Amino acid sequence: MHWFERIFAFFTPVGRIQIMRKKELRTDYKNRRKSITESMLRKSSQAMADAALALPIWDYAYFHLYLPIAHQKEVETRFILNLLRERNKNVVLPKLSGPGSFKNYLYTDATELRTNSWNIPEPVDGIAVPARKIDVVFLPLLVFDNRGNRVGYGKGFYDKFLRECRRDVTKIGLSLFDAVDAIEDIHENDVPLDYCITPGKTYSFLS
Repeated sequence: MHWFERIFAFFTPVGRIQIMRKKELRTDYKNRRKSITESMLRKSSQAMADAALALPIWDYAYFHLYLPIAHQKEVETRFILNLLRERNKNVVLPKLSGPGSFKNYLYTDATELRTNSWNIPEPVDGIAVPARKIDVVFLPLLVFDNRGNRVGYGKGFYDKFLRECRRDVTKIGLSLFDAVDAIEDIHENDVPLDYCITPGKTYSFLS
């Protein structure tokens, strides 16, 4: 058993069937994150970046990547950012632009980042990139299920954004925990993942 399997086995009891509603899952998995140390988070984030190298995405050009909310102990995406920049990919970062929506800006050496009122690092301004130009989206989440459904913070930003993207955009979740069996209250506007990377396993939901 690898180090990350030993660590995260504590958070997912063996044999427990998990079919829960989004509200319950948000509360549960926010609490689980609180038990993760900075060292665990860093090692897990690095392992997930390494796992991304095995996905069939590296011929694409435009990659949307979120920057983490530090106090929420989100996956540290700088490791994936480094991979993208090393491979000369176009990295696109979101900036909140209104209720339930954000705009996307190209990340360059000149990009100035500023933390917004939700403690999310985002570009101040820059070159806007339309959603339909983006090939791959890395998505934040709290928990996901075995069918590729995800639970975020409940604001709907990413579901709205993904509906603006091309139908063939590749959607990759980043999760510190393994999948639950099923999320009970999936909405028709929820957009499922194509892949989800965890510290110990990469899930594929492509048929």
